[in-house]
Amino acid sequence: MSSDPLVIAVDSSTTSTKAIVVDASGAVLASGQCEIAMSQPGPDRYEHDPRDWRGSTDAAVREALGALSDADRGRIEAFAVTPQRQSFALVDDAGEPIRPGILWLDGRASEQVRAIGSEDVHRLSGFQPDVTPSIYKIAWLAQHEPENVAKATRVAGVHGYLVHALTGEWVDSQGTADSLGLFDMAALEFSDRLLDLAGLRREQVPDLVPSGTVIADTTAEVTNAWGLAKPIPVVACCGDGQAAGLGCGAIGPDEAYLNMGTALVAGVHSPVYEAGDVYRTDAAGLPGHYVLEIVQNSGAYLAGWFRSELGDPALQGKPDPALDEAAAAVPIGSGGLMTLPYFNAVQSPYWNPLARGAMVGFSGSDGRPEMYRSILEALSLEMARNLRGLQDDTGTPLASVRVMGGGQRSPLWRRIMTDCVGLPLTACEQEEISAMGAAVMAMAATGAHADIPTAAKAMTRLGDVSEPDPAAHETYLELSDVQGRIYAGLTDVFEARDEFLRRHQS
Repeated sequence: MSSDPLVIAVDSSTTSTKAIVVDASGAVLASGQCEIAMSQPGPDRYEHDPRDWRGSTDAAVREALGALSDADRGRIEAFAVTPQRQSFALVDDAGEPIRPGILWLDGRASEQVRAIGSEDVHRLSGFQPDVTPSIYKIAWLAQHEPENVAKATRVAGVHGYLVHALTGEWVDSQGTADSLGLFDMAALEFSDRLLDLAGLRREQVPDLVPSGTVIADTTAEVTNAWGLAKPIPVVACCGDGQAAGLGCGAIGPDEAYLNMGTALVAGVHSPVYEAGDVYRTDAAGLPGHYVLEIVQNSGAYLAGWFRSELGDPALQGKPDPALDEAAAAVPIGSGGLMTLPYFNAVQSPYWNPLARGAMVGFSGSDGRPEMYRSILEALSLEMARNLRGLQDDTGTPLASVRVMGGGQRSPLWRRIMTDCVGLPLTACEQEEISAMGAAVMAMAATGAHADIPTAAKAMTRLGDVSEPDPAAHETYLELSDVQGRIYAGLTDVFEARDEFLRRHQS
């Protein structure tokens, strides 16, 4: 109905910010997008200018709102933003950055992982010792840039930074601030012990509210700049991985989401806090719940890296139908060429910041198709291994896996992933699935749906289903056993490599 509420939902991701305007049925009425430049100032270092988080959000929202009629702009009743996780900034009183923001991809803190990471920290925070959680990068800054940490008024994740930019309040959501790795996750509060390990003061972290609650209204400056007649409530959201689960309606403990994006991320909701070896534990956007999440930082990023560095130069890393066709003609197993897809270290299931990528089994007959297929198979074998481990740990077999992200649009990779996992994969029709999860939370806050679970089911739109080939699945199980041994064989080599780099790298 023309009088029903609309919400603005934003996904502030690694490469761009996307904004959508959504109605209560999940229909997208308008959208906007703005790219974000990423810098790499050194090996394993990835940074953003935090001001781009605000600028790109403003540009994407303006583009989306510009496509609406005046009447539809008047129907907007809430706003929510889901952020890239484990990315943060050091800022002053006015919210201005003291230095570039450090991203989740950044791997500079391997020494800090070894120094302060432990099983106790894992059980307390929900995150295994790994370079991804912000706590270790903050500890790196405390060691290498102590003056910047000391003068920072706030340490802000992307969500907290944007909430301040939009409302003037230093308040963050439990469903987003958890990714800093500074939480007592069971209590959903900052831990004094973890703050001390990171080298932070309690007053440097924001106040917290439960996810799904209204934080504050947009300021007059923001409201006027967006051409809105009245301020709109900013709803406390959750991280982009958790939001993807809501956006595809995967809210039961036997319903998994699988995001084949820059990273490969999969997870299930849990009504209780659990800490496991295969998965990390996030605060959910679903109130009173957690998300048990598998993470592989090398996802579509790795396939894109191959196309960019070793593919057709004219395509500049974009999808290559000819390469896909050639790789599809290569038999399962890529002629014996096996890959460790740890180009950004390894997260699930080993959580080793020193691990790196490897290809084993080269022969003179191998070319780009074999190498590319081997990468896609390695990513998929790893995800299948992790999903089996998740089910073993929770004791709950998966009934469905809902797939989204740019990677699933590749028929070749979708087929490989389906056969490796051995379960049907159901596509989500919405393009911006994490933003849709933010829309679910914002819409529930308007009262258009009774609660977040009801909103998630009502706003989800599912697409085609890919069924596994039983024979191919059995072959991949056999391949998985062989490929899985490579990591164990190279563990000492990774240690020796790191020692060499620390002695000789300037």
